[in-house]
Amino acid sequence: MAVTANNIITPQTPLAATAVVTTANTNYTDTPTNTVQLLATSTNGARVTKVTALARATNTATELQLFSSPDGGTTKRLIASKLMPAYTVAQTTGQTSADFGFNESNPLILQAGESLWAGIGVTNTGIVFRAEGFAY
Repeated sequence: MAVTANNIITPQTPLAATAVVTTANTNYTDTPTNTVQLLATSTNGARVTKVTALARATNTATELQLFSSPDGGTTKRLIASKLMPAYTVAQTTGQTSADFGFNESNPLILQAGESLWAGIGVTNTGIVFRAEGFAY
């Protein structure tokens, strides 16, 4: 989509993506290990209105990490962190998803070519991240 000066650009395409992270990342520099791409780059950027995470098996408490990358994953910067409490998965209890707090009033804006990556602080059977929003 061509961008024209002085014209409003509105979200064009719905985005929804998931990623599963199983191995801990303990490196907070620009080259973290064991992160998984959650959202790929978008030609004109994106407006992310929701990021949540659920454990797919019993888990210990772990830090959930979000990184952004302007260059396809070579450089990743920590932009958000959330604690997921320990939870024992059972068919008789409901798990509460960890929510990073993004919404229509407080979106996460990704510039053109910027991607979103997920990490966890403690190795687990699997933490499922989900991102929702719109591409420009």
